[in-house]
Amino acid sequence: MLGSIANSAVKFAKTDNLVRPPRGLPASPNAVAAATVSCDLVEDLLRSLRSLCSDQALDRCLQQAGIVKAFISHPGSRLTHDQLVGLYRRSAAATGDEMMGLWSRPIRTGALKYIVRAVMDAPSIEVALYRFTQVWNLLLDDYRLSLTKADASLRLELVPRSSKAGGNRFGHALMLKLTHGIVSWLAGREVPVRSVAFAFPRPSFAADYSILFPAPIDFCGPLSQITFHAELAKVRPKRSASDARSFLERAPRDWIFTSYHQHALRLKVRELLHVDLGRTLDDVSSRLHMSSRTLMRKLQQEGLSFQGIKDELRRDLAILHLVRNDSSLEEISDALGFSAPAVFHRAFRHWTGMTPGRYRAAQQGISHGVTL
Repeated sequence: MLGSIANSAVKFAKTDNLVRPPRGLPASPNAVAAATVSCDLVEDLLRSLRSLCSDQALDRCLQQAGIVKAFISHPGSRLTHDQLVGLYRRSAAATGDEMMGLWSRPIRTGALKYIVRAVMDAPSIEVALYRFTQVWNLLLDDYRLSLTKADASLRLELVPRSSKAGGNRFGHALMLKLTHGIVSWLAGREVPVRSVAFAFPRPSFAADYSILFPAPIDFCGPLSQITFHAELAKVRPKRSASDARSFLERAPRDWIFTSYHQHALRLKVRELLHVDLGRTLDDVSSRLHMSSRTLMRKLQQEGLSFQGIKDELRRDLAILHLVRNDSSLEEISDALGFSAPAVFHRAFRHWTGMTPGRYRAAQQGISHGVTL
């Protein structure tokens, strides 16, 4: 569950004066940039890249993205927003495939540009999505994209063309995320998602998908699909050629992680804590217009806890500043509200399997040759 790692660390951060009101770090990232995902999420991508690239080329992609190769297979290791964006960009450039070998046919450089051009002047989001599916259906051999509108929903599905079609988990997630990203860009805001489903079993890193999609997520479905509310269909895109250039230049930075916090209670709580990590359960529940007991019950129904979400945020902020190397370990410990660096070290090691110092040393190993 989402809070499982963080919940287990409560004993480090919850009792006996181990935590005090936190203080700010020198450079506070926004809520989206502060999120991290497990390295397991990109394992299918890395497997695809290994089949396309030489070891040297893959090493360069990782290095240029700020990722230590030895980190990838280390239990508990995680990627920041910047690292995931960098890996996407470097991999697409190195392979000449904008889907980085995730589908049976290469998606040549420039394909996304023509997809954006095809949808940007559509009279409605529904027409834009139809054009989106038609272009992709010319490009893909193993799957086709199907758009349906029914039951107050607008749904895009990945339909295998044969029983031999592969099921790359990262490929399916990236296609659905690209769909959400383009629709949000056309609408001029990140649009809510009604539901997301994947045609593969729930992986051990299932919690990472909630960082990508602002929606309930199911697994083991007949088809991978993303469903929007039907009223979105009539929204008219308002985008210019200049907007398109900016969207393409920044991809996937603006859409790979969700910033829509109104759907998921966990994200609402995390957003409020990100603004002020010192907020208590009573503070947050009051801002959400519910009692503390109600908030606790709702979180428990999702397998979460308030303390677990707070510790998950602490972990992600710690990783971000360790990777950026912009603060000392003592400053990070102090800013995250730990009573002493030793308490922070124990909690971080429990979260990631490494001490903060070792985590930072491994990141600096990109240039200094440190290994795990």
